[in-house]
Amino acid sequence: MTTASEGFQDSWEDHARWWQDEFTEGADAEYVEQIVPLCVEHLSGANRILDLGAGEGQISRALRRHGPASTEVVALDPASAQVTEAARRGGGIRVVQGSASALPFAQGSFDAVLVCLVLEHVDDLDGTVAEVARVLEDSGRLVLLLNHPLLQTPGSGWIDDHVLDPPEQYWRLGDYLIEAESVEEVSAGVRVRFLHRPLHRYVNALAGRGLFVRRMLEPAPPPGFLARSESYAAARHIPRLLLLVATREASAAPAAATPLSCA
Repeated sequence: MTTASEGFQDSWEDHARWWQDEFTEGADAEYVEQIVPLCVEHLSGANRILDLGAGEGQISRALRRHGPASTEVVALDPASAQVTEAARRGGGIRVVQGSASALPFAQGSFDAVLVCLVLEHVDDLDGTVAEVARVLEDSGRLVLLLNHPLLQTPGSGWIDDHVLDPPEQYWRLGDYLIEAESVEEVSAGVRVRFLHRPLHRYVNALAGRGLFVRRMLEPAPPPGFLARSESYAAARHIPRLLLLVATREASAAPAAATPLSCA
């Protein structure tokens, strides 16, 4: 992981095909074995769900498929290439192109919002959280999944220490408390920008909008991920994901934003 150069623009339009090929339709073990099942489990019982930053909609389709017939799922993404593919793949979901910091929905439109592996790419964390709180009804549920902040800290990584006898392998933690931007080449020619924030930054942003954490999970990597490489076995007790479930307090003041009509 390297420091992002000034003016670097992260283009999810350009990355859409890479994402669709590498992470959807069963191509990625973490999504199949862990991410999608976690989302389905923790959104069980919701009737009107917004999947914010839905990509081509694989989780939205799973939520619609596993929910009762009356479940409404809206998949929102800013990239037209993702929205077009989501609409093509269907699955009974509603597909909307839009921005996380200006959601095109009225106040209290949903009883649940899913934000999966999105906030670590979003500049305006507080504005996005404010919008999530605004479109959630009283006592509504937020399910938030993040790349674990410990793993996304710039300067962190595996160290093979051959000075010690016997040699040891351990995880070096970088400047965890400093918010920082970095760019990772996740595949040949695909460079993705990440915004590292310590965990308290997320929790306090939620609490500031009346969204209070009720449950936190740090699941171990699933078997399919560990099976990719023998070297991954050393990471079997280090979580790659962080999951927070929060509810919107009924007494919380609505976000200071102009309500928008449902698109």
